[in-house]
Amino acid sequence: MLRRIRFRSPLRGPWLTSVLGVVLLACLPLVIVTGLLDYAAYGPGQGIPADVGWLRLPAFDWPTRPAWLFQLTQGLHVGLGLVLAPVVLAKLWSVIPKLFAWPPVRSLTHALERISLLLLVGSTLFEFATGILNIQYDYVFGFSFYTGHYIGAWVFLASFVTHVALKLPTTVRALRSRSLRRELATSREDTVPEPPDDTGLVATDPAPPTLSRRGLLGTVGGGALLVGLLTAGQSTGGPLRDVALLLPRGRQPGEGFPVNRTAAAAGITAESTGASWRLTVTGGHELVLTRDDLLALPQHTARLPIACVEGWSTVQTWTGVRLRDLATLAGIPDPASASVTSLERGPFAQATLNPGQVTDPDSLLALRVNGEDLNPDHGFPARVIVPALPGVHCTKWVRSIAFRSAP
Repeated sequence: MLRRIRFRSPLRGPWLTSVLGVVLLACLPLVIVTGLLDYAAYGPGQGIPADVGWLRLPAFDWPTRPAWLFQLTQGLHVGLGLVLAPVVLAKLWSVIPKLFAWPPVRSLTHALERISLLLLVGSTLFEFATGILNIQYDYVFGFSFYTGHYIGAWVFLASFVTHVALKLPTTVRALRSRSLRRELATSREDTVPEPPDDTGLVATDPAPPTLSRRGLLGTVGGGALLVGLLTAGQSTGGPLRDVALLLPRGRQPGEGFPVNRTAAAAGITAESTGASWRLTVTGGHELVLTRDDLLALPQHTARLPIACVEGWSTVQTWTGVRLRDLATLAGIPDPASASVTSLERGPFAQATLNPGQVTDPDSLLALRVNGEDLNPDHGFPARVIVPALPGVHCTKWVRSIAFRSAP
């Protein structure tokens, strides 16, 4: 049955596939690097991703400066990944005949190429599908998104490097075979198939063209530009925020910027955050503080971004008590780490901060944002805000902080 499948588009061929491939070759490494940096930002003590064995990245303390570092890496990872989606789809369309090539294996080199292609296509679809679903929906997977996406990234990286190494000579020859400028000037009526070769991409019985290569590349480029316009504002803010129609979580009431988990979704009640709420701070000794006690301490204000794994970020003005001041009050003037625990339950109920994150002068237990008390969805009565820290670790509804000194 596979032998009877016919692919008749006159546009397919080594040149078109190579043009799309070069775009991905230039951009995908940046998506890969920023994605791996984002996992490094989560830190080795957070359990994300879990159970990845020797694939785990070397541990190092994620810096707090520049304060927009995670905002940049996560924005590029998600934003560029979304922009490349039309290019990826076009590239998959251009090579689909190879997935049905017969015989399936002709030589050892051909077998390696086929395996790398199948792994590349499968991991690409997995990474894009899980990434986009995670952006737009709440935890829809029957597995850990972080672990699955992380392992999938390594499968993609290995197959991508292998495939590039095997196909780079063919790509260079194909790009030299035709002029990009000439193709962009060729109308649909003058579009002809590429010369037959051994790639299996050129149709043996081509149909009349319904689109020129110029039209195809323009459609793909226009789609990428449209996706960019609809998503860039979620990370850059400013005027583009108003046209960010794909903005995850939309626009929230109250403080007016997104949340990735509301108080209701986290099981936070008015009783647990009301007058009976207390913050327990431990270190050299234990302190139990009310919100009024915290407000009576020296307050610090900082304008800091908060960025989420979903790709959105926002810059707000936060006011609260410096974490290093709380550490000093607890008898740990030179803290080596801090363990922050939330009232909520689940995988994000606790975060561990490294020494730089605890002692940075703008690291706060925030009580207010933009001059107003935090609302329940943004962490009332108190939340952590740390420069360059992933938003999921800027713990909301804090109930305790344990400071530790160096051993």
